[in-house]
Amino acid sequence: MLKVVKFGGSSLADANQFRKVAEIIKSDPNRRYVVASAPGKRDTHDVKVTDMLLQCFRLVRDKKSIDETFDKITERYNGIIRDLGIDFSLDEDLQGIKVAIMHHASKDYIASRGEYLNSMVLAAYLEYDFIDAEEGIYFKENGTLDTEKTNEELTAILANHEHAVIPGFYGVMPNGTIKTFSRGGSDITGSIVARAIKADIYENWTDVSGMLMADPRCIENPQPIPDLTYREL
Repeated sequence: MLKVVKFGGSSLADANQFRKVAEIIKSDPNRRYVVASAPGKRDTHDVKVTDMLLQCFRLVRDKKSIDETFDKITERYNGIIRDLGIDFSLDEDLQGIKVAIMHHASKDYIASRGEYLNSMVLAAYLEYDFIDAEEGIYFKENGTLDTEKTNEELTAILANHEHAVIPGFYGVMPNGTIKTFSRGGSDITGSIVARAIKADIYENWTDVSGMLMADPRCIENPQPIPDLTYREL
């Protein structure tokens, strides 16, 4: 039995969430390939890392400083690393990303760096291999996924890795530039990886314990729905 598992942003928002994810992964040796999102909100007043990265994009476009916002991004990752107690540094990667943003990197590249960095941290924590999504997920010139090339290349790459973490949300265009899926696209990456490795099961994990009757961001303490068919969903 071979499983691919995907974890969303709120499931990887801080070090405590990382520990929960690691416990889930390590509890089943069949969970060998992991797709990770960028850090989400830690509470209702928090800001997602991807949203902060996109804020940096807008600030550069408007000829304003990104220092304050990027410092928050840097501290977010360094805080996770520090709290996990691992001997790992993102300093060089963060500096390179900041320089790229200041030199008007593409919106897709900037938006994708949350998944890229978070997957590196998760790989280091799990002691799994890190595989950059741009090495095996390809788009066509018209911006649609090159399904067959992706499946062929990713299958060959994953065959050389017993355990791996792959960033969700993005791939690469024929000219080498980063291209993202729509927001929430890490789910798509998970299914792509599951197909490439011929997984028996693709598990898409969330930190919510069930389907609720209403959006908890709008309605206080909505009741869970105990049973729900696919058609009703």
